[in-house]
Amino acid sequence: DSDHVVTLNDDIRMIAAEIIRNGFLPRVHIGLDYFDASINRVGAYVTGTRAAQKAFLLALLEPYNQLLELEESGRLFERLALLEELKTKPFGAVWDYYCQCEGVPAGEEYITEVLRYEREANRF
Repeated sequence: DSDHVVTLNDDIRMIAAEIIRNGFLPRVHIGLDYFDASINRVGAYVTGTRAAQKAFLLALLEPYNQLLELEESGRLFERLALLEELKTKPFGAVWDYYCQCEGVPAGEEYITEVLRYEREANRF
């Protein structure tokens, strides 16, 4: 049960989108909390952090100015169609590239790293 770990769901995506769309990122501080005792704490922390980062990346990739222009000019069909097309854009490839640039595991590779860390930490 991961009720208390941040996951990439509609709620977190909308929060990130509102922060980005309104230009609030420079003045917003993000706090994440993980208190699900049924799962690995480091794993919960890493999974939740990555979910929050993904939400912000998705928001940053959104062509906000184009969407706003379409809305303000009454071209609502085009806006809706663009929003639908955005749902199938290759976000995962952008995320994996970001991870590679930052020198951290991409995709599910982080699971192995968390388990390795847990084994090493529990040796002592």
